[in-house]
Amino acid sequence: MARIAGIDIPRDKRVVISLTYVYGVGKTTAQKVLKEAGVSEDTRVRDLTEEELGKIRQAIEQYNVEGDLRREVSLNIKRLIEIGSYRGIRHRRGLPVRGQHTKNNSRTRKGPRKTMANKKK
Repeated sequence: MARIAGIDIPRDKRVVISLTYVYGVGKTTAQKVLKEAGVSEDTRVRDLTEEELGKIRQAIEQYNVEGDLRREVSLNIKRLIEIGSYRGIRHRRGLPVRGQHTKNNSRTRKGPRKTMANKKK
């Protein structure tokens, strides 16, 4: 397996798809990285040379990915919670943050349904 930004990317997939396994790299960013590195999007990871992998690693270093990005996102959420903003309160309560309705939906954020007095199981 090729290792890029601390992640083992799949060998049998196309490079442009494999790069999306890195947190913070989507398809558009992967295409930009490959264009910058001068590598074709259609090649498979197993067919890459060490030189091409090095160029891809260098191109990805310019972006904020993996651990640094995760840390930045968590610090942003922590800051919102500390200052007591509306969004921070929604994060603290585990409710949708971006204005979605919660009467019928939002089961992903709220978790399984709790019945009155928690009797029904």
